[in-house]
Amino acid sequence: MSALSDFRSVTPACRALVTAAAVLAAAALTACGDKKAAAPGAGAPPPPEVAVVTVQPGVVELSTELPGRLEASRVAEVRARVAGILQKRLFTEGSDVKAGQPLFTIDPATYEAALQSAQAQLAQAEAALANASATAARDKPLVAAKAISQQTYDADVAAEKAAAAQVAAGQAAVRTASINLGYASVTAPISGRVGRALVTEGALVGQGEATQLATIQQIDPLYLNVTQTAAEVMKLRQQLAAGKLARDAQGATVEVALEDGSVYPLKGHLLFTDVSVDPATGEVLLRATVPNPRHALLPGLFVRARLAQAQIGNAVLLPQQSVTRGATGDTVMVVNADGGIAPRPVKVAGQQGGNWIVTDGLKSGEQVMVEGLSKVMMGAKTVKPVPWKKAAAPGAPAASTPASAASSAAR
Repeated sequence: MSALSDFRSVTPACRALVTAAAVLAAAALTACGDKKAAAPGAGAPPPPEVAVVTVQPGVVELSTELPGRLEASRVAEVRARVAGILQKRLFTEGSDVKAGQPLFTIDPATYEAALQSAQAQLAQAEAALANASATAARDKPLVAAKAISQQTYDADVAAEKAAAAQVAAGQAAVRTASINLGYASVTAPISGRVGRALVTEGALVGQGEATQLATIQQIDPLYLNVTQTAAEVMKLRQQLAAGKLARDAQGATVEVALEDGSVYPLKGHLLFTDVSVDPATGEVLLRATVPNPRHALLPGLFVRARLAQAQIGNAVLLPQQSVTRGATGDTVMVVNADGGIAPRPVKVAGQQGGNWIVTDGLKSGEQVMVEGLSKVMMGAKTVKPVPWKKAAAPGAPAASTPASAASSAAR
């Protein structure tokens, strides 16, 4: 009541000014409301973006990842073949050696003396042979002239042959003594990397048994031994025989994955598959050869072997999150040219890394949705496709799209 009485107490001119200000304020509020009501953009929001891959069928290698163990391609145990005192080691432990390279020296004095004795006996036998040959040659015309008996001449011929036999025995003894003397210098039987010396200078070796002195391993190339279930091997052979799969002319390739997750840069090749199944495990042994020129791999190392045993033609690699697998079948979401989306049944033939191998249900150039399904489930009728990029590991470049690089990834 006091505010109304104060308003009435003012002059008529002041009351007119206050009334005009109130009318202007009301008009301004009404105009703002009309502008908001007439503002554009009140229609449907823009279509959401979804990540897609473009289908480009190609040749995909059917690979299997199996645990394996590396093994030296050749192993030789260096042993003492004669008895004696080890005088000297002639190599550096852990170094590379060549076939025929001297490794140890055994005291050769005894074997040098044995060789000299054999040579002397050979000389004696050769002298006896010369005497017997001369006697037989001298008595031959005499027996023809009846100057000596036939019995005497036959004895001369027998003595000559006996002397020749003694010469042959002497030559064999000299050769044996030479071989034993050669064994006093222990050489490398193969080329490779030699390990630690198992004996030291001054040790008596070869007494009663061939003492092992060292081990040489040839680690370029290395053997990779893996096992695969017999059921998988039989299934693969049946598919190859039926023509559903193809095999590379060079045979199955092998990729080696190390314990830290890194991949060895050089690929190997499968040598053979064993002809028998292990009755205890039901598995078949597979052996591959892996090049190792820089000796980066070592025998005994456990690795993961990825074997590309066959090839599937006209196949597509799709990220696993793009395929919905169920009891009734496998489906993907295909984005049409106008942005519409529709489910599509597909046929999955296997797995490669983090991708599914799709062999049926898709055509070249179609776009398959990889990410953004939640936006579709919220009611979006159309979408805006954008290329999908695989999340790269920290410090690594982004990977290419699997489906668009199916052929190159397969190789």
